[in-house]
Amino acid sequence: MLSGGSDGVIGLYDLENLSRKPTYACEALFSVGRSHLDVHKYSVETVQWYPHDTGMFTSSSFDKTLKIWDTNTLQPADMFYFDETVYSHHMSPVATQHCLIAVGTRSPNIRLCDLKSGSSSHILRGHREGVMAVSWSSRDEYILASGSADGRVKLWDVRRASGCLSTLDQHNGKRSKFYSEAEMFAHNGMVNGICYTNDGLHLLSIGTDDRMRLWNSSTGKNTLVNYGKICNESRKRLKFAISCGCNQEFAFVPHASIIAVYAVFTGELITELRGHYDTINCCVFHPHFQELYSGSKDCNILAWIPAPRKPVADDISEKSLPQQHLNPAYEDAWSSSDDED
Repeated sequence: MLSGGSDGVIGLYDLENLSRKPTYACEALFSVGRSHLDVHKYSVETVQWYPHDTGMFTSSSFDKTLKIWDTNTLQPADMFYFDETVYSHHMSPVATQHCLIAVGTRSPNIRLCDLKSGSSSHILRGHREGVMAVSWSSRDEYILASGSADGRVKLWDVRRASGCLSTLDQHNGKRSKFYSEAEMFAHNGMVNGICYTNDGLHLLSIGTDDRMRLWNSSTGKNTLVNYGKICNESRKRLKFAISCGCNQEFAFVPHASIIAVYAVFTGELITELRGHYDTINCCVFHPHFQELYSGSKDCNILAWIPAPRKPVADDISEKSLPQQHLNPAYEDAWSSSDDED
């Protein structure tokens, strides 16, 4: 696991629990410490493994740089410099035809850095204020989503000259018949968190208007799922996570020292995870271990594991069990002849 700190330090951890104890501590195997010549000068905002090979990872910081690291030597293989503070970056988890890193900064323009050429000349223009969060689609390697301080969420196709596919609108374009794209806002405040579901069919966004919204990524429509008030006091990127591999998908949203767990497709608040002693900065879900990791200002990274499911007695039929809410894309919508009039 990679971690980046407010002091610019990057740590690498082995998550395997060799002790087999229910509670254990992981020591950092390696780190890019303050004495390292190429350590970030200010807070590290994003770290990410190269999706296809852990021999390389990336980091971006408030020191206006994006660095490409060789894991074996812990030395930068390449560096990109920007004129503005870097808020976030992301590499596509499914890309096979390109090696682009999307970078959001205090500038309204999104920069695309090409690992193959070392160039960052490709720019996506359309936002009016800084880009707080960027996320590549987990379904289509050329589709990118961005959230900005201007309250907008935009979808981009990086193959197109104009780039922008659509601007998401919380009202689905129904506010007035003279509605224009300039009046379309995803949130009534900064959009500082976006995340695709694992299948790429939906996109979650979080804004400083204390709202979280679920969007159909194909149509760009607001699905109108009501999550209630989502406390969001962060004025920089809010790193939240969505589960993968569960029969019901959950969103893990940090607020103060707790993590609120929501059912993605119903909006239900399932539970709140408590264990940190200070503000939580980020959440990451590990699909293979089915574990959640959270980093906090209390200088701890906690691993959360799901509680074992209680065994079901043999005499209880499956029909008597409560029905779980599934992703609508996977629900059986066919009707049998018996249901027809």
